[in-house]
Amino acid sequence: MQFSLATNLLLALVLASTRAAAWLVVSPPFNNRGLPGQAKALLAMAIALPLTPRLATQVPSGVAFGSLLAMAVEQLVVGVALGFITSLLFSAFQSAGNLIDLFGGFSLAFAIDPFSYQGNAIFGRFYTITASTLLFATDAHQVVLRGFTQSYKAIPLDAAISLGRLNQTLADGTATMFVAALEIAGPLIAVLFATDIALGLLSRAAPALNAFGLGFPAKILLTLSIAGTAVMLLPNALETLTGKVLDSYAALFG
Repeated sequence: MQFSLATNLLLALVLASTRAAAWLVVSPPFNNRGLPGQAKALLAMAIALPLTPRLATQVPSGVAFGSLLAMAVEQLVVGVALGFITSLLFSAFQSAGNLIDLFGGFSLAFAIDPFSYQGNAIFGRFYTITASTLLFATDAHQVVLRGFTQSYKAIPLDAAISLGRLNQTLADGTATMFVAALEIAGPLIAVLFATDIALGLLSRAAPALNAFGLGFPAKILLTLSIAGTAVMLLPNALETLTGKVLDSYAALFG
């Protein structure tokens, strides 16, 4: 029994898997360090395998090794660029949590996040984990994955990404991330800011009370008391940011 596989099919599978693997390493929620590398490699092949018959026509016949290596590097660049855009937009949740930590006094509890190996305070970690959970619970990860698979149609295996569009998309994504972080943490920050003003007025009216000394535990208690209201905004924020990710993909695809 003999088994034969067309060279174009094999090369298309390798190149498509390279792009998918680079995207999975960078893009949330798949970039979680709790997901083993072997699972990411198999998932990359699972993404590329159904698309291989259509992508085989994009690989020229008799391609030289140097050209094949250049195409593989281009797929790495495309995958990393798409993954970084996704990670940039969804990092709005972590930024919002860090803002709450800063205004609420939790930034002193600075520790290492075991998922990202980065320093995050309490709400920074909490918002990151909650956003990852919501991505899977609402099937938003499938929407993002669907948007990524469209990249094979918009940017073929034998084509390169436009650096001009990439720069513009990254600039727009950075602005969107900061605005989204402020919108997510805005209600809680407004309450904490009003608390600081009230403590300042109280300290001015009665200096002997040492209002700012009492303000630190009071702000922590207030943050924990109304944190549930802020968490209620996360599902709508996730839906909006998922749409922003797809819009960024469309802008990058041109």
